[in-house]
Amino acid sequence: MEKELLPDWAYGMNCAVTVCDADCRIIYMNERSRETFAARGGADLIGHNLMEYHNDRSREIIRRLLEEGGTNAYTIEKKGLRKMIYQTAWRQPNGTVGGLLEISIILPDTLPHYIRE
Repeated sequence: MEKELLPDWAYGMNCAVTVCDADCRIIYMNERSRETFAARGGADLIGHNLMEYHNDRSREIIRRLLEEGGTNAYTIEKKGLRKMIYQTAWRQPNGTVGGLLEISIILPDTLPHYIRE
């Protein structure tokens, strides 16, 4: 997927949006994603391999998501902030997995939960 085809709406969102292609090359980072990675020593990782920044357990999850086209969601706490991490495969128009999308959202201290039927 060409960078210019990626939506501009993701750029200013108040959550980190990172996209890689099927070869695990980072092809898009919104502003918040760049800020997050800048804190780790590198703001613009476009073109870098996503696997370079993950441990063996995470690499296996990434491989599975790319093979099966699935979704992985979990919460973490880091530096006093709770975050929800949502990782999902994105598909090419022909249906093949084109890569992965990760959205990292900072959660408030209290988060309402509603049951709707």
